[in-house]
Formats: sequence, C-alpha cells, structure tokens
Amino acid sequence: MKKLYILLIILFTGTFSGKGQELNCQVDIIPAPALQIGPVEKEVFEEMKQSIFDFMNNTRWTKDVFEIEERINCNILITITDIPSTATYKGKIQIQSSRPVHNTNYNTVLLNHVDNNFNVNYLRSTTILPSENFQYRDNLSAILTFYAYMILAYDYDSFSPNGGDQYFKNAQQLANNAKASGDEGWSAAAGKRNNRYWMVDNALQSVFSPLRDCYYRYHRLGFDIMNDDMVNGRKEVLASLKGLDKIQRSRPGSLNLQMFLTAKSQELIDLFSQSETREKNEAVSLLKRLDPTNSSKYQEILN
Repeated sequence: MKKLYILLIILFTGTFSGKGQELNCQVDIIPAPALQIGPVEKEVFEEMKQSIFDFMNNTRWTKDVFEIEERINCNILITITDIPSTATYKGKIQIQSSRPVHNTNYNTVLLNHVDNNFNVNYLRSTTILPSENFQYRDNLSAILTFYAYMILAYDYDSFSPNGGDQYFKNAQQLANNAKASGDEGWSAAAGKRNNRYWMVDNALQSVFSPLRDCYYRYHRLGFDIMNDDMVNGRKEVLASLKGLDKIQRSRPGSLNLQMFLTAKSQELIDLFSQSETREKNEAVSLLKRLDPTNSSKYQEILN
C-alpha cells in the first residue's frame, strides 16, 4: 500500500523497466497557432505522444507497490513552436501533478510548471528508453525522467517529512549528468536559475527546507484533516505558509517558491475566503509578501 512508503523509503539506485505502478500520466502534444504543420507532422506528434505516454506509465520508477487507485495523477502538455530541422522539435512542456485529499473527492495540485526549454530530437517509430544509473541518453528521455522524479518527490514530501528526498537526489544526479549536453535547461550557470538544474538544486538546499516542510504540513496536517476539522486544518495551512517568509527574504522570487504559489494561489484564495476576518487579514498580508506580483489576486480573499 502507498501508506507504507510514508514509513519506509527504500533506497533506489536506478530506473527499472516493467509494469508501471506509480504514474497515471495523460499526455497531449499541440502545435503553436503560428506553426504551419501538415499531415506528416500530425502523425509524428501522435507517435511522439504515444511514446511519451508509454514511457511515463510503463517505466517502473520506484520499488514501492502502488495499487491502481493510488497512482499519481499527472499531465504533460507539450506545445511545439518550431521544427528547425527534420526530427528536431522545440517548444515548451507543462507538467502538472495532484494528489487526493484524505476522505474527500478533492484533488490538490502539487506541481504546475511550464518549462520553456523543450528542445528534443524524435524519430518516428522510436521507443523512448529509460537511462541506466541516471546517465544522459538524449534530451527527450532526460526531460521526461527528470520530471517523473520531481512528480514523485513532491508527492512523497506531501505524505511524510522529506519523504521525497531520494527522488530529488535521483533528479539531481540526472541533471548533473545532463549539464554537458549544452542544453539551456540543464545549465548550471548562475544566470540560468529558472531551469531544471537549479530547480532540483534549490529543492535540496537547506535554505529551501521550509518549503519541503510546508509540502508536508500543508497537505498531511492541513488539508488531510479538513474533512473532520476545517478550522484547525486551515490554521495548519497558514502556519505552514509562514515558514516560507524566510525563503522570500533570502531568495526573493525564487523558482521553487513561485512554483509552489503557482500551484496553490487559487486554492489558497478559495480556502481563506471562508475564514473569519482576523485570519483573512493575516493570510492576505502573508501571501502578498510571498507573491507580490499577484497581490491583487489575494485581495479577493477580503471581498
């Protein structure tokens, strides 16, 4: 059962092929409106879509056993903006994942991120293969593998304190091996801090530990008890957010904090709109500090 991995994280040293049990991943690939494509390109997109679907859902990413209903729901949306040469595709990839809230029919978003560094090669009738020992094989398999581990890491973090540690480390090892590819999405340069390399590097830095703590407290101690105790669940969510103030002061506008707020902003507005006045004011003040570019959105809580 999935609950077992809350108590025991088995160290994982590679990617295993086999019947996939962890991810329930839906995939879509669309051309940008300005991109002129013909029937051949449409066929390629359909084949690429199926290859990505098979890779994400049929690769075994962990040693844990998931029941069918426990698989992590996630979505991949790829927008192709350019085809600079045969079998080369550029665009962006959006990754979303969610998890159910205990004793409810509600699913809370854990990850909602748009990666603008999607530059891959794909040949028709090609099977995407998992890498061994996190080695960089090609950009398409590396990007997909990276985000599979990030999805797992955030999901596990939401069920137990630092529960996703091993999967963040897997993603980091892959990112380190991919640096030499020259792709901007893997660059370790200080000026590229909004890419995959820095996303996972940040996650494992001590300065971002309050965010890791927040993923656990927000979900397991906050949302998961709301069906029985809405007031205390909401208080726990607010308490978990207060720890993020330290990150905003030391790393203002950091990618990881913005990823969290992108996933949670509307949920937080809906949640605290039901609060009493004092809690509303406290939540709005905090959220405006954490996410100043969206201050006007959080003002809705007071309406």
